[in-house]
Amino acid sequence: MRKVFVLAVWAFISLCVVAIITLPVNLQTQLIASLLIVTLMAIIKLVDAGGRWRLIALAFGTAVVLRYVYWRTTGTLPPINQPENFIPGFLLYLAEMYSVMMLALSLFVVAMPLPPRPSRAATPGDYPKVDVFVPSYNEDASLLANTLAAAKGMDYPAEKLRVWLLDDGGTLQKRNSTNLVEAQRATARNLELQKLCTDLGVRYLTRDRNEHAKAGNLNNGMSHSDGDLIAVFDADHAPARDFLLETVGYFEDDPRLFLVQTPHFFLNPDPLERNLRTFEKMPSENEMFYGIIQRGLDKWNAAFFCGSAAVLRRNTSGFSGKSITEDCETALALHGCGWNSVYVDRPLIAGLQPATFASFIGQRSRWAQGMMQILMFRFPLFKGGLTIPQRLCYMSSTLFWLFPFPRTIFLFAPLCYLFFDLQIFTASGGEFMGYTLAYLVVNLMMQNYLYGSFRWPWISELYEYVQTVHLLPAVVSVVLNPRKPTFKVTAKDESIQESRLSEIGRPFFVVFIVLFIALLVTAYRVYTEPYKADITMVVGGWNLLNLIMAGCALGVVSERGEKAASRRVKVSRRCEFSTGERWYPATIEDVSANGARIQVYGLAKDDLSVEARTEIRFEPFAGDGAIEILPMAVRNVEVTGDITAVGCRFLPEVARHHSLVADLLFANSRQWSEFQHKRRGNPGLVRGTVWFLWLAFYQMGRGLIYFFRSLGSSRKEARGVR
Repeated sequence: MRKVFVLAVWAFISLCVVAIITLPVNLQTQLIASLLIVTLMAIIKLVDAGGRWRLIALAFGTAVVLRYVYWRTTGTLPPINQPENFIPGFLLYLAEMYSVMMLALSLFVVAMPLPPRPSRAATPGDYPKVDVFVPSYNEDASLLANTLAAAKGMDYPAEKLRVWLLDDGGTLQKRNSTNLVEAQRATARNLELQKLCTDLGVRYLTRDRNEHAKAGNLNNGMSHSDGDLIAVFDADHAPARDFLLETVGYFEDDPRLFLVQTPHFFLNPDPLERNLRTFEKMPSENEMFYGIIQRGLDKWNAAFFCGSAAVLRRNTSGFSGKSITEDCETALALHGCGWNSVYVDRPLIAGLQPATFASFIGQRSRWAQGMMQILMFRFPLFKGGLTIPQRLCYMSSTLFWLFPFPRTIFLFAPLCYLFFDLQIFTASGGEFMGYTLAYLVVNLMMQNYLYGSFRWPWISELYEYVQTVHLLPAVVSVVLNPRKPTFKVTAKDESIQESRLSEIGRPFFVVFIVLFIALLVTAYRVYTEPYKADITMVVGGWNLLNLIMAGCALGVVSERGEKAASRRVKVSRRCEFSTGERWYPATIEDVSANGARIQVYGLAKDDLSVEARTEIRFEPFAGDGAIEILPMAVRNVEVTGDITAVGCRFLPEVARHHSLVADLLFANSRQWSEFQHKRRGNPGLVRGTVWFLWLAFYQMGRGLIYFFRSLGSSRKEARGVR
């Protein structure tokens, strides 16, 4: 009886919603209703009402969106007997419906995400045996040394912890390659990494052939190990000391748990953050996924494996390798078999992300192609064994990567009218204000409700735009030939010595010029065709918004010079600093993977010279109270009063020195959380929009300066060749 009553109430409410959405009203009433809903949503946001009030605000927004969809479907499509208008008009309609569908899926996933889970330590004396896998392909030994040393230094019983370097760059296939140079490099790498692993006390493992890329490498590691659990870290993802203590305890609570995933935290900015200089004051792109979306997926038991910073149970079917995103595919397969997952929202590793725009696009192309493969090979909506919420969650994660198609349509749709006078959207200027503008404003407000301080206004649009130009052909290629893409390792620890224009940045200037010409055409048509000024102004405003986004992207592809990929991290650790035979009290102010800045008390500048060898001694987190010594070389000296600031680079000579570097940089996970919370703040729609407009115009100017400089350099090179 209760189920029948609930069903009846749901049906009644649904009928009421449909009636409201389809209710015929005049334009003035539509404008007033839209303004009223926007005002109510703004008030709820301003008073910071959560819980049910948050859901009420989202429900109001959903009503506006659905009314727009109804109006768009029934009153704006061009006649089908005008194919020159109908075809581009229908493509635009499909792009908008895709956006509405993704908004609906986002609402389902993150409307009420799980709060961050509390710590769950393992039962003392009953720790499970853990194998730590660090898969590698072409990374430098120095990068691997820090990661392996950090993994080896985790706070966990030594007899229950084994660290493995899974080297796919020194396989027998590579060492016996017919390419002599490749064979010699692989042999040298094999020998170098074997020695490194021996020195660090970790196990080195390679295999005969490079089959099934990273998934095959991990499965090979499973076949040679026997731990109860497997922790996976990318070659540039170094764990904090408490990583295992914060994660393995969850496996005691649920015998069907296959995964505990933690967020990826990065020491260096991505190309957008570096070139726009937003790294230290705005949340990173990945924080929306790891801070909100994964918690939303976790609510529906759909948090998925992200390839690193995770612990998995051994007694599962291994790692899937049909797609080039083996992580999400593996999680999908295991969720389909009835296994469970947990997401722990606390950064417990620190890694590196692509520093150049080209590498950034290469990484995203692999993600996009892999998710398209999962969508085509596995199609989560009909995947057996999944619950309905899990199906919707995986569809949301995979369908997202179709965004290059609608983004391209939104970019060029205004040009159909401005250049060719095509009528692909039949509406007046007033109707646009009452329906489309209201929909756009409410959409932005709903995004702000869902993601708040994790994603600032317009930033998602910028990230999607700068990826669209190059991801569109990548996605098209995998749709045409799903088995074509191959796994490519993302470049790590890159550096840009001099400021330059990205090698793949020219298309953005072409798009910008086309949109700028369209802006001039808008002004011309308003002047020469005043009887169509309202429509022309609306379409021209749409094009202007695209132009602002394209202008900001010019700054993204104008790469600022930066010698090191890894930023310094503030640590404030007490130590002693030596020069000659005298030791001075000092504080380690900040540290990177390559060096540190140290404040030394009572040291005269004349007592040091650049490149002079020195040492520091300190007590590691991972120690037992013993004092350790780390050799360094002086890079620069700066004296302020009685304090001498000394910039040093590390000179690791033995394996223990790598462990000390890892202890300084990676051991304390609290510093990552503190850094993230410091840059999370919600500027709101109005202030966020004003800030973005200022950013876009500034970056537009900077990008044009880089472009003309590159033209001048090209001319000089051409003269030199002649």
